[in-house]
Amino acid sequence: MYEILRKRALTPVTNLFEVSAPLVAHSAQPGQFVILRVHGRGERIPVTITNFDPEAGTVTVVIQEVGATSKMASKLGEGDHFHDLAGPLGEAATLPDKGHVVCVGGGFGAGAMLTILKGLKETPVRTSAIVGARTAELVILQDRLNDAADAVYVCTDDGSAGFKGFVTQQLEELIEAGEQIDEVLAIGPMAMMRAVAGVTGKHGIPTQVSLDPIMIDGTGMCGACRVTVDGETKFACIDGPFFNAEKVDFNELVRRNRMYQEEEADALHRYEEAECRAEAVTAQT
Repeated sequence: MYEILRKRALTPVTNLFEVSAPLVAHSAQPGQFVILRVHGRGERIPVTITNFDPEAGTVTVVIQEVGATSKMASKLGEGDHFHDLAGPLGEAATLPDKGHVVCVGGGFGAGAMLTILKGLKETPVRTSAIVGARTAELVILQDRLNDAADAVYVCTDDGSAGFKGFVTQQLEELIEAGEQIDEVLAIGPMAMMRAVAGVTGKHGIPTQVSLDPIMIDGTGMCGACRVTVDGETKFACIDGPFFNAEKVDFNELVRRNRMYQEEEADALHRYEEAECRAEAVTAQT
């Protein structure tokens, strides 16, 4: 059991959890992830590490409510426990050691960028962070990003904060303005990472993307997270999660990620029905 020491609501549907996990914290490196379960019979979900503190023995993760399990996690509070938290998993990100590096994050991806930016702080690299969300209230962890990056660009679809438009438009604007960008790392929704790869590809900028396909065990045994990179089959859990964006078969990846949409929707529906029944019983007592 892994105790939740601190919980912070970042948006109405996104929470930060600081968890006691000394062994994970001692071994973690930038770009790695954990797999957690809310209860003993629950689904295993991969979550990128937002921060780790070996001295305090803590690991921080950001969880956005999407499906049934992430909604269950959001119900937990300080003093509660995750049933298990396995990690660190995956390969650490390969961090550049010179030039100007831009980290692009969409939605919850802003949380996943933090370990990357903190790792780059130990090098002579200049860093910029481009973060996007639909509205200002959905932008997360800007305070921590300001501390970790040399420059932060906030983008919102509706213009309620920062640049009005997508992260790819802000990235393109920087490039066209003559900003020297030596490498890009993108973390976030699949469509966003694919779009970032499209922008950087035409400008010849090396780009890494953190892939999050369907994943079960996180050790390469189940094969669920297989992706095609440069014509070869790779497993995101052990060969990644970071891959050369130019070589990723995004068409295949998007198709595979849609395979279980009906089952995911059904699980969420059953969970919400059970919650409604529980609330009704509570109201009657």
